[in-house]
Amino acid sequence: MQVLVETRHPVNIITKSALIERDIDLLQDLAAANLANVMVSITTLDKTLARTLEPRAAAPHRRIKLIENLSQAGIPVGVMMAPLIPFLTDHEMQGLLTQAHQAGALRAGYILLRLPREVEGLFTDWLEAHVPDKAQRIMQRMRDCHGGKAYQAEFGSRMLGKGVFAELLTKRFQQTVKQLGFPGLPALDCGQFRPPATNA
Repeated sequence: MQVLVETRHPVNIITKSALIERDIDLLQDLAAANLANVMVSITTLDKTLARTLEPRAAAPHRRIKLIENLSQAGIPVGVMMAPLIPFLTDHEMQGLLTQAHQAGALRAGYILLRLPREVEGLFTDWLEAHVPDKAQRIMQRMRDCHGGKAYQAEFGSRMLGKGVFAELLTKRFQQTVKQLGFPGLPALDCGQFRPPATNA
């Protein structure tokens, strides 16, 4: 982070960790010059679900508090609902975005669950272990969003999916964002960069 400050290099950070607060003074320096913004990724507000789904990430309430702390420090911050999982977390969309907005988030985004390569097997095993009653419905909905497959890597649709359900998610999300009035993050200034000093 210190190198970014010294070189005036713009940076957009996305994180699930509250450890970013260790560098809040450096982020403030960058943000004051329109060189930094942060997106905090939150999957669910359900503490029990979060513990099993993301055991090594900060707790949901801690990530909401992170948004608040960054906002109060003058660092532009947004929220990313990711991954969004059909029949497991999609019902939380409005509540999650509302809490993030109240905490100071300026922008909101979402990413539909992605299951490339071996991740599909790991996730289906997790479903069978933790939510067996929903496993089949979740995977069927994922296939509905990816042309009959659990995942398609096609650029432009891999993050949000395609089809009726994917379109409904997008409409719900856009309507919620509009209702809450997220203003958006400021554009970063890419004209201040200066090469690092050399010892030659």
